[in-house]
Amino acid sequence: MDMNVTTLDGKASGKIALSDAVFGLEPRTDILQRMVRYQLAKRRAGTHDVKNRSEISRTGAKMYKQKGTGRARHSTAKAPQFRGGGRAFGPTPRDHGFDLPKKVRALALKHALSAKRASDQLIVMDDLALKEAKTSSMRGKLKKLGLENALFIAGAEVDSNFAMAARNIPNTDVLPVQGINVYDILRREKLVLSKAAVEALEARFK
Repeated sequence: MDMNVTTLDGKASGKIALSDAVFGLEPRTDILQRMVRYQLAKRRAGTHDVKNRSEISRTGAKMYKQKGTGRARHSTAKAPQFRGGGRAFGPTPRDHGFDLPKKVRALALKHALSAKRASDQLIVMDDLALKEAKTSSMRGKLKKLGLENALFIAGAEVDSNFAMAARNIPNTDVLPVQGINVYDILRREKLVLSKAAVEALEARFK
């Protein structure tokens, strides 16, 4: 399928042929959901922790004698039912990540790209580069293009001026093509690819 290519100034810059195998699939929400869950689980710190009865700094001596008090039998005050005791079945540090087959991850990225293409939220630009790293200039260009919430994917390297100009603009992310991922694609309204990014993605899935 052919798609129009524009410049940052909003001018036409020819057309580009997009691969149906990468940008022309019928989007499957189940695969996208699996991938987003996978990414969010992987990035969880998993550092939540509480002290159980073995970690509480209290005496381990028996609270009072076993018989003759008329009260229940207890050993140490570290037990969870006592104030200041350890917590029972509380969270401990762990890895929340889980495995997802490599082929499913690759397929999810294709479906995310195809979903943006199917909903007319995909834009291909000739190049993502600026002569000066000025946020005001960048904001004006984005406003002219109607890009208020967008993810920009450059080639193998991100132009430093473009990255610096965009980093203070809300709801705008810039990534190299190696960092493209399903979660960031779906969390932004528009997906803007450079021609170099399109070529790299199609080469990646050959």
